[in-house]
Amino acid sequence: MAFDKSLDEERFKEVAEFEVTRITVSVFSYNGGTPKLQVSRENLNTNTGEWVFAKLGRMVLSEVEKILPMIEKSKKSMQ
Repeated sequence: MAFDKSLDEERFKEVAEFEVTRITVSVFSYNGGTPKLQVSRENLNTNTGEWVFAKLGRMVLSEVEKILPMIEKSKKSMQ
């Protein structure tokens, strides 16, 4: 079965913005299934001003400190 975006329920979403990057913490439940945490990064293209998806990869301490409370808050939507 192919992925159907209409079946993907967003239960939580918060964004932490930094100078040229932002990290999104979200929880999704697909087709009524088990809620799952997703952490993603977008980088700002300084030429176009558009946000572009990027591999999350490693995080610096300031990023970790900013998203940990968001992750803790997201746990409520996973129950």
